[in-house]
Amino acid sequence: MKGKVTGIQPYGAFVQLEGGTQGLIHISEISHQFVKDVRDYVSVGDEVTVKVLDVDGKTGRASLSLKALEPYREKTKRHVRIKMPLGSGFRPLKEKLREWIEQSKREEGPKP
Repeated sequence: MKGKVTGIQPYGAFVQLEGGTQGLIHISEISHQFVKDVRDYVSVGDEVTVKVLDVDGKTGRASLSLKALEPYREKTKRHVRIKMPLGSGFRPLKEKLREWIEQSKREEGPKP
């Protein structure tokens, strides 16, 4: 449904839907990404398209979502592998650093 943002609070954005129903887009329904500040995504007066998640039968207020209408993009994690000499185990770096430096020098050979 289409609506207009009428107010913003730290916990979400209030929206007046076309049919006159009032609704709230909770901060958790703004985006799939972490939302620190709702104002980074919507402003008062913005025209928005939302999905109605639920309507409270007693109050007539709607629970709305923006993120339900956007495709979910899974975060890709970048894995970095550190090559450590065999047998280094879990000993503290300080204990192994001098050994690794010496080993590296031996592997490189003499400098021209």
